[in-house]
Amino acid sequence: MDVNVRYCKKYWLKVLTILLYSGLVGTDFIRLSVEIANNVFESSDGLDVPVVATIVNYKTLQYRSFSNSVYKDFDPTAHAEIIAIRETCKENNTTYLDDYDLYVTLEPCVMCAAAISYARIRRVYFGAYDVKSGGVIHGPKVFESTSIHHKPEVIGGIHEKMCESLISGFFKNLRKKD
Repeated sequence: MDVNVRYCKKYWLKVLTILLYSGLVGTDFIRLSVEIANNVFESSDGLDVPVVATIVNYKTLQYRSFSNSVYKDFDPTAHAEIIAIRETCKENNTTYLDDYDLYVTLEPCVMCAAAISYARIRRVYFGAYDVKSGGVIHGPKVFESTSIHHKPEVIGGIHEKMCESLISGFFKNLRKKD
């Protein structure tokens, strides 16, 4: 489930330096997520949508990236955000991720938005908007519900064109196969 953590770690110093000197937090982690998505999905069977979630704890300077594996794992809940939350909670023996931010290449769906709220993730940054299946800005707008317990800060549209291109390219290739 873990997406090439070694690949991510070699960029950490560069990303950390950029974070410290330029303040481009979301920009750099979204760009990193897109790079990972391109590498992962070039080498995969091409069935899972190229969504990558990078989860970052700024107190410990830890981060890890995860990709969708719905078809690979035969699990409809295996979205990148869900896997990132599960693995990070297990690794830290906690159910709450208050000190974490989540960077995703695509607007989270309803299921992922609810999980983000339950995990109490501090901020959500995403690239492309998802008009059809989004659950944050589009669709049911989970974080605007009065029944939701935790409402993270949400910043969307980071490297939007780059992320849209990644997703639309995937679906074009998928249609060519059929």
